[in-house]
Amino acid sequence: MTISTNTSFATGLRNLDHERVIDALPVSGELPDWLNGSLIRNGPAAFDCRGGSFRHWFDGQAMLHRFEIAEGRVGYRNRYVDTPSSRSVRSEGRIAYSEFATDPCQSLFSRFFTQFRRVTVPNPNVNVQFGGEHAVALTELPLAVEFDPRTLDTLRVSEYEDSLRGNLTTAHPHADPATGDLVNYLLRFGRTSAYQVYRQARGNRRELIGTVPADRPGYLHSFAITERHVVLMIFPLVVNPLSFLLRGKPFIANYRWRPELGTRIVVLDSRTGEIRTDTRTAPLFSFHHINAFEEDDSLVIDLSQYEDSAVVDALYLDRLRAGEPIPLPRPVRHRVELGSGRVRSTVLSEEPLELPTIDYRQRNGRPYRYAYGVGAADRTGADFFDQLVKLDTHTGRTIVWQEPGTYPGEPVFVPTPQAGTEDEGVALSVVLDPAADRSLLVVLDAHSFTELARAEVPHPIPFGFHGQFTRTR
Repeated sequence: MTISTNTSFATGLRNLDHERVIDALPVSGELPDWLNGSLIRNGPAAFDCRGGSFRHWFDGQAMLHRFEIAEGRVGYRNRYVDTPSSRSVRSEGRIAYSEFATDPCQSLFSRFFTQFRRVTVPNPNVNVQFGGEHAVALTELPLAVEFDPRTLDTLRVSEYEDSLRGNLTTAHPHADPATGDLVNYLLRFGRTSAYQVYRQARGNRRELIGTVPADRPGYLHSFAITERHVVLMIFPLVVNPLSFLLRGKPFIANYRWRPELGTRIVVLDSRTGEIRTDTRTAPLFSFHHINAFEEDDSLVIDLSQYEDSAVVDALYLDRLRAGEPIPLPRPVRHRVELGSGRVRSTVLSEEPLELPTIDYRQRNGRPYRYAYGVGAADRTGADFFDQLVKLDTHTGRTIVWQEPGTYPGEPVFVPTPQAGTEDEGVALSVVLDPAADRSLLVVLDAHSFTELARAEVPHPIPFGFHGQFTRTR
């Protein structure tokens, strides 16, 4: 199927049909000699087929990309996650299963509660997580898909060994800064819905920490954690769960922006499950938390923040491919007093920042200074995300890396093995170069934010979402 586009960045919303293994990519510049390991990226790579097109960027079928870095060389491979949905799109040329904003034949609600008893694999196109010998690909449905991190072969659905049940989760689980346990939530829809916050200390057994009831649950793509607390920011993009049954529309089309509700901030004790604070602030929307930490008797919560949920509609494929501008987020800090529930908000910088990352191993849930993300030179949002940004949260100062005509993805920070300062390391980003019809792995010095090296991939990689770096043992 040929898609008509009038924007250069629309190359990043085009199908990538082939799977390849390349032992060595052309490298220019000099890779640090300590940088040995694999960057595995996840994201959508099939948007169109003979039978039609998905409606939203978030609907594309999941593909994994692995960049193996060793002794100054970079290898590359990519594989589709093997699911019933991707097989129907790629082999049969039809869209057979519902996604975030695409519903060929039925409501996503019925997919949750009936089809999943027979079809056991979702479309895990958002994130990856490592543990043990295998890795998992994640989406917002509570079914992780295991894959081999070396070959990227799909292995199986990861089964949980507990009685927790629910309908939605996040693809952004956190490692508890104090214990290392995996922490996430499971949203159960019902007459009174509930966010079930849990920890996963061993294997695939989840243990409930605490429950947050919600009459109108909001759409949360991520959450925050500190050394002693879990933070849910429930934005006023909310749903009546009965809508899934009565309206018969795709998942996200059932949600409504209700600014009069404000933004609910719930803080739970991560050991006891006690709700320490349940307060509200002005209406806002965010996909991604940057970080959170404790300071005296307050919590500090940093977000890539939008004014409202219009960005969700702006990411429909027809609008993106037509070059319509997208809303841009700013980094905003919310300081919540645990006793009074008072919330004070401060804009950290006017520089747009999305897909934020930090030195996760050392700074997640703790005080930090630097964040990295994608940004936009055109503040109207008419040229998508076309630069990388380093933010100093202490001063508000930003440093930008940009190459005209290119579009970078999430920068993944990798510290040096013996890092002495917070920004001692590199930032890795997959950058689309539409004019050359290819993508690049760009390696930046995280301190100066200048380019050290790049590796050329001989094809364009569609815009992805998130990835992780693992060192070679």
